[in-house]
Amino acid sequence: MKVLAFDFGASSGRGIVFELKNGKVEFEEIHRFDNEPVMINGRFKWDVLRLFHEIKVGISKCVKLHDIGAIGIDTWGVDYGLLDSNGELLGNPYHYRDARTAYIEFTEDERKMIFDSTGIQFMAFNTLLQRMADSKERVNDIADTALFMPDLFNYFLTGEKRTEYTLASTGQILNAKARDFDNELLAKFNIKNIFAPIIRPGEIVGMLSDEICAETGCKKIPVIAVASHDTASAVVSVPMEDPKKCVYISTGTWMLFGIETDECVINEKSYKYNYTNEGGAFDKYRFLHNIMGLWLLQESRREWKKDDPSLSFAQMASEAGEAQPFKCIIHPNDDIFSAPGDMPKRIREFAQKTNQPIPETRGEVTRCIIEGLALQCMHAVNEMCDIVSNDVETINMVGGGIQNELLCQFVANATGKRVVAGPVEATGTGNAMMQFYALGEVSGLEQVRGIIKDSFDVAEYVPQDTEAWQAAYSRFCEVIDLTK
Repeated sequence: MKVLAFDFGASSGRGIVFELKNGKVEFEEIHRFDNEPVMINGRFKWDVLRLFHEIKVGISKCVKLHDIGAIGIDTWGVDYGLLDSNGELLGNPYHYRDARTAYIEFTEDERKMIFDSTGIQFMAFNTLLQRMADSKERVNDIADTALFMPDLFNYFLTGEKRTEYTLASTGQILNAKARDFDNELLAKFNIKNIFAPIIRPGEIVGMLSDEICAETGCKKIPVIAVASHDTASAVVSVPMEDPKKCVYISTGTWMLFGIETDECVINEKSYKYNYTNEGGAFDKYRFLHNIMGLWLLQESRREWKKDDPSLSFAQMASEAGEAQPFKCIIHPNDDIFSAPGDMPKRIREFAQKTNQPIPETRGEVTRCIIEGLALQCMHAVNEMCDIVSNDVETINMVGGGIQNELLCQFVANATGKRVVAGPVEATGTGNAMMQFYALGEVSGLEQVRGIIKDSFDVAEYVPQDTEAWQAAYSRFCEVIDLTK
């Protein structure tokens, strides 16, 4: 049995064929493409039609080589497209890093009410805020349906409008316990609920349309609602030995640090620390914290490539390994690092603002970023243990970021915990396993994780230089206090 998984990150996308064979899963990348958002008239948007074109190219390439039984799509969270009453797209969807929500603020009572219902952390790009911003724009008057990004692609493929649960759960518009839209909350902020009905991971959205079949040469196969938020798919693939004693870090543009739970965690401490309860596959919750992640490295590389077009992340990591440790401590989640732009310049500005030595070389800046991310993980471990009283023994790191071995080692050093890294292709694999589940090839989460554990090698990292890292963490906490 083979399926085609499309996995969209914030900077690229892939079409990957997965095969379930002899109790193991194998994969082959069929199509890779850039996902470059576009700044136009001061607005930051996704080039959605180009991305859909790449989906069709991927399907066409795939069917020349493989007989597939289904297709599934996962993307980042919170963003959506608007359709009119005829089902026509009204414009390119806004990118979550666009500044249009910056003016929106809630009172403390409103914040508490929102969190008590949704269990979702407050971030400037949440779907709730984006829909509030829509109300100031003329296009909102004629919008008939809102579809999150994977739901929009599924609609283009099948003609069926559905809202996949794990993706919708990221947006601060669902009641966490009911796992459905909080229409009372939406009405309080004058938001008309125009999202499509909710569908669960592992259900069929619809069949490929005749038009898409004719254009791509694909037979009529189902499009599956996978755990379509990319982190939800990644967590499906985490080979946790004991979920009660493990935290996971899904590493990519963001680093999503969390635990898997059976119930949402909505209390004073989770509100205080701004943690979030997102939906998972198989009726699980993802209780987690967003860390700015490899975004800082990606934006730094984008700047440096202007002078060195061949610069790779591997070269950056090598230079970081040779640089002076702990020259400058940054707080990766500081707002100064959230928008696109010259990241090395912002890091130097941060160093100056916090009265620290300024990292000058490329290696020093890169090491500063990687150390900062590891120290932020240590901060998250302390907060997580305070909220849920878990005895964390192991950190499971998955996703493309684990190819940066320095990052994995630094996370072990900073947290003092054993780090198990793998698989790299966690999101695409989780996407595919939910398709196999929908097709009746696997029975549930335990079997899924057993197959993944048997299919992929992992690397282990044990803590080193713990005293030096504890001293650095004390400095990290001082830096956070300085920038509050």
